[in-house]
Amino acid sequence: MARPVRFREIDWFLLGVVLLVCALGLLEVYSTTANHSRFAGMHWRQLGWVGVGLGVMLLLARTDYHRWLDQAPLVYLATLGALAAVLVFGEERFGARRWLEWGGFTFQVSEVAKWSIIIVLAKYLGELRSEFSLKDVVKVAVLAGVPMVLIGAQPDLGTALTLVPIAATGVFLAGLRGKQFAALMLAAALLLPVGWFFLRPYQRERVVVFVDPGRSPQGSGYQTMQSKIGVGSGGFWGKGMGEGSQNQLGFIPVRHAEFIMAAYAEEHGFAGVLLALSLYLILLLRLLHNVEVAADRSGALIVAGVFSLLAFHLLVNVGMVIGWMPVTGIPLPLMSYGGSATLSTFMMLGLVMSVRVRRFVNL
Repeated sequence: MARPVRFREIDWFLLGVVLLVCALGLLEVYSTTANHSRFAGMHWRQLGWVGVGLGVMLLLARTDYHRWLDQAPLVYLATLGALAAVLVFGEERFGARRWLEWGGFTFQVSEVAKWSIIIVLAKYLGELRSEFSLKDVVKVAVLAGVPMVLIGAQPDLGTALTLVPIAATGVFLAGLRGKQFAALMLAAALLLPVGWFFLRPYQRERVVVFVDPGRSPQGSGYQTMQSKIGVGSGGFWGKGMGEGSQNQLGFIPVRHAEFIMAAYAEEHGFAGVLLALSLYLILLLRLLHNVEVAADRSGALIVAGVFSLLAFHLLVNVGMVIGWMPVTGIPLPLMSYGGSATLSTFMMLGLVMSVRVRRFVNL
């Protein structure tokens, strides 16, 4: 029987970096909302979610991740059921059904789907003992594809796409060969034009505006243009906390959530952005280190899945803010306001810590 995890075995370095990123996010959420009566107090709610997330993370760190792997089929079925329930009973906002209400709280189930897919794919790929085949690729595609379809139907294409890097990282580490990779790339290239016809009008418009930013500066291109203005106006040192005009006057859209990096860049400049991105880099490097020291293949796949997901979030969100990526609803991990996303991130980091503290077989 495995002994309980000792307090000192927690990955305090990882936790310290996570808390520093959260602190930057809380300061910016406060700055973007304090002077607006509609949003006032959001930083306190976000602080509450960080506190809950920390508790969940430490609880998961103390729980052997193999228990979750053993329950992977049930976790997967429960996730599919919850995603289906969202489409039927979910609360509708801005033309989308993405939230379930329970006990006075609303929660975005698709955020938990990321956590469960990491577990399910780690379970399946970690138990493969034969040479990786295209048949296995198809199975992984189905496992990830079903929740992707359910999430895309909400509609939430951005969150649905976050499952792609998890699956891609999994099959790569499982032993995907060069010929198999070439076949997948060819299939993706052939299916890409077909996917255009499944996009909703506003999603197509976002892609078109990404290609031609000046197409609709007062319409669908407004978000990107105002974000880039905010980033550029920050200069090297920034205008100071609470002093950014694009931020304080409300020109930057959803500046406390998806576009929080634009508001942060305006107020803290290049130096502040460099600090934030350096912390993210340290966080990602720590995750890679934990991949290397994992005690088994499944543990390594769990940490690698978390790494790929957070890296994808960071790449897409920052790219969106500076106009290098189409506008999506993908938040900046640990900085953007949002209870569901914050809790989901801490849940994934809890799995990472569980793998870390059990890196020695006798644990």
